[in-house]
Amino acid sequence: MSEKILVPLDGSKVGEAALPYVEDLVSKLSPEVKVEIILLQVLSSTAPHVTGGYAIPEVEHTREEMELNKKKAEDYLNKVGVALTGKGATVTAKVATGAAADEIVKTAEEIKVNLIAMSTHGRSGLSRWAFGSVTERVLRREGTIPITVVRAPKKD
Repeated sequence: MSEKILVPLDGSKVGEAALPYVEDLVSKLSPEVKVEIILLQVLSSTAPHVTGGYAIPEVEHTREEMELNKKKAEDYLNKVGVALTGKGATVTAKVATGAAADEIVKTAEEIKVNLIAMSTHGRSGLSRWAFGSVTERVLRREGTIPITVVRAPKKD
């Protein structure tokens, strides 16, 4: 028997809030269950550009910038994966480019995961409206893949 768990990460400590849950889950599964964890980071091909306090249309990253961003993302995911590998799971790092929620759902469906485990900032009200929520967009997608959402601890 095997299980595949997709863990989307954005490079932040808040984004990593689901990792302890996944580690705990892996340690509780019987030794007969092979667990594969796919760590996913989604990069945007554009960057917001602010000049003199005014936001102007997003600017496409150059190919060199995208390669550098991809390398940084791979390094980050591999570093995060070390702790999970120590728990007995097989860890794979994957970097995609596009809209985060779309790429998370697409990856989950393509590799046929059993679970998506992700964190949320826990924003509400105006903050949620202004920043949006990748987690919320993933939750609203139609599909049959279970999703575990872990609320990141509030900063003091």
